[in-house]
This record gives sequence, C-alpha cells and structure tokens, in this order.
Amino acid sequence: MPQTRRQDDASIRRVTLHGMWINAVLSAVKIIVGALAGSLALVADGFHSLSDMATDASVMLGIYFGGKEPDSTHPYGHGRIETFSAAFIAVVLAVVGGAMIYKAGIEIAKTHASGQAKPAHSVVVLAVALVSVIAKELLYQWTRRVAVRTHSAALYANAWHHRSDAFSSVAVLIGAAAVQWGYPHGDHLAAIGVGLMIILVAVQIISGCFHEFAERAVDDRTLAQIEGILKADGRIRQWHRLRTRSVGREIFIDLHILVDPTLNIADAHQISDQLEICLHEQIVRPVNVVVHVEPDTPEMRK
Repeated sequence: MPQTRRQDDASIRRVTLHGMWINAVLSAVKIIVGALAGSLALVADGFHSLSDMATDASVMLGIYFGGKEPDSTHPYGHGRIETFSAAFIAVVLAVVGGAMIYKAGIEIAKTHASGQAKPAHSVVVLAVALVSVIAKELLYQWTRRVAVRTHSAALYANAWHHRSDAFSSVAVLIGAAAVQWGYPHGDHLAAIGVGLMIILVAVQIISGCFHEFAERAVDDRTLAQIEGILKADGRIRQWHRLRTRSVGREIFIDLHILVDPTLNIADAHQISDQLEICLHEQIVRPVNVVVHVEPDTPEMRK
C-alpha cells in the first residue's frame, strides 16, 4: 500500500476512534440524565448518539476491507467497499431523519389530544444538550476536514451523521426555550426541520454513491489537472481516449499518448514512466495509470 494511502487510513482511523469514544460517553450521559429528568427528547437524542457508534464501526470496517491490496479476484482493489459503507451510513441518516419527523408528528398529535403542554426541561437537561451540540459540531468539523483531505465518501457521510446528532441536540434546546416561552410545539417543529435537512444530506450522499457505481468520470477540476499535466510535457504531442473513474478514494486513468515516431522503445517508455510519476505526485488522491504509447503519425491522430 502506498505511503500516502497508509497515512490517510491512519488519519481516518484516528478521527473515527475518537468519535466512537465521544459517542459512547454522550449516549450514556443523555440516556441516563434524560431518564432521570423525564426528558424523552434527550433520551431519543441519546439513542441517536448510539446510532453514530454503529456508523463509526461501518467506517472502520470499510477502511479495513477497502484498503486491502488488489488480488486475483479483485485486480482493481477493494475500494468499492468504502462506497458501500458510505451508502449504508446515508441510509441510516435517512432513517434517523424520518424517525425524527415521525416522532415529532406523534408528539404534536398527543399534545393536541391531551391539551397538556410539554413540561419544562431541567437545567441539567439543557446543559447536557448544549455540551452535546458543542462536542458533536467540533467532531463534525474535524471529521469533515479529514474526509475532504483523504477523499473518503464514507467518512464524509459519517461527518454529517455527527452533525445530525448536533442538530437533534439543538432541537432539544430550541424546544426547551419554546416551552418556557409558552409555545409547546417549538421542539417538534425544530425536529421536523432538522429531520428534513438530514434526509436531504442522505439523498446527496446516496446520489454520489450511485454516480460512482455507474463508473462516472472524475470531477472537472481533477480532469483539468490531468490535462494540465499532459500539456506540460512537450514530448507528448497529442493524447486521446483519456478515460477516468473513481473507485473509493482511488482514481483509475487510462489514455493513449502520441510521441515522436523516431524514438526508440526505451525513450518512449521513459516518457510514459515520467507521466505516471507526475500524475502520482501532483494529484492528491491515489492514482492508478495505464498509458498506451503510440507513434505520432497521421493515421494515429484522432
């Protein structure tokens, strides 16, 4: 495994393990305090934190299996496992968002049926919710930075699961304030808004996974970077059949380059090797390159 890939995997494991510990502590505190204080919202928020631990485990499994070296049955590696991991986390996010909306709707109906307002939260409940918001937002920011740097779709999805937990804690705070001001449905409406936001994020993540499963090319910025590297080498007179695709965090590139037809095989091969080195050095994601060298003759030009 390349050194950069090892470093990226180590970064992903580190932030995910920290997330697992934070989620374990938060879920325990929320469930216990919520149960003692009679706050169903905080108890539900605690189980939301508990679901974050499941997605943390999914990321760890995705990194472990997705980072395995290519073998005879998987010659292109196991990067798709990370994509499946991201899709799984997105589904969990959608379920969590839907559950928040459903629960809020049920609570609104119960309040109308009973005519009783929701009791005010204790100071301890508010303090726990506030700590949760701060901790999970900081964890989201850290996880997202690592996800963007390592191009890990699974970790990016998990970052948004952290933020969804922060949002649900915000709903607890808003609801408590609304009840104090005499509006019993404040927390319910906030929960519905957060649930819709979480579902939207899940749809965007799943859409990205589908694009990757459909062998979509790399983004325009990366493609422009590849073409810039090709143009920078004056020995490459032309190129064609440039094809790219993403597999997990890796990029696969294959293309044909046209060089001086009077060059010997060794010199032409050296141009190909230098191109591969430049692509590896200048593109931040792991790159797999196949270069087909052709003589620059009229019949070979496309």
